[in-house]
Amino acid sequence: MQTTPIRYSIAGDEHLFAEVSEAMSLEAFFRAMAITRAAEQLALPGILDICLANASFQIRFNPDLIHPLALLEQVKALEAQTRAERRIQTRIIEIPVLYDDPWTNETQARFRDRHQDPSSTDLQYAARINGYADVQDFIAAHSGSPWFVSMVGFVAGLPFMFQMVEQERQLQVPKYLRPRTDTPRLTLGHGGCFGCIYSVRGAGGYQMFGVTPAPIYDPQQGLPYLQESMVFFRAGDIVQFKPIDRADYDAAITAVDQGRFDLRIRATGFDLDAFQADPQACIRALKEALHDD
Repeated sequence: MQTTPIRYSIAGDEHLFAEVSEAMSLEAFFRAMAITRAAEQLALPGILDICLANASFQIRFNPDLIHPLALLEQVKALEAQTRAERRIQTRIIEIPVLYDDPWTNETQARFRDRHQDPSSTDLQYAARINGYADVQDFIAAHSGSPWFVSMVGFVAGLPFMFQMVEQERQLQVPKYLRPRTDTPRLTLGHGGCFGCIYSVRGAGGYQMFGVTPAPIYDPQQGLPYLQESMVFFRAGDIVQFKPIDRADYDAAITAVDQGRFDLRIRATGFDLDAFQADPQACIRALKEALHDD
């Protein structure tokens, strides 16, 4: 398969940035993942961090231990030699979401002067510009197909997610015209073609669609699914959103407070070629794996 050459930039004294593609795609993500994994295995002296992103990656290095141009040549060699995996073993995770919740709606109301359409809510705006008749139809589309976690970061534990549907069905919304200074913790956001979950309260610019009761970052690691790591999500995870009502949300919050809340998580495989050949069959198989008890 013909691939576009990666565009490299040496950024400052200790960073090498690699843009795999200008547009997000699972092809670009898998290629970036393969090269970063190969770079980790190379274990070059002076490499401090290797950060995989949606369609790019960045390497932080110590210039006293490895020259930037020497690192660049090594990474270019990996680009030429490395073949992207087409099949991975991963997890599919069910994330409950209270869409159209009171907390993000209250926050939106405080920042309407920064929004494209101050007369509507974020969900109403997203539904309209994506061609849906109403908010419920938009929520059905948003929660109807799984999402692929293509990056974890920006703030601690925040997942960027790319919906696993045909390109013409991708939900897309712009970010706010100017960022907010507040976003509720565990807000389900969307900007461009990416969804996210705000792991902590703070500033933000993505449209806000709802909240999940499920903590995804906890230094205390108090819940069963956070025992392995304080950061829950990993690049390559697959997320299936589950709409819940206020009663279910409140019950989940009580379970979180009592340390007994858990998530439905199942091991599964993902085959990129199979997904590209028949996305809907692949999605059905993933949903079956999620509920295979």
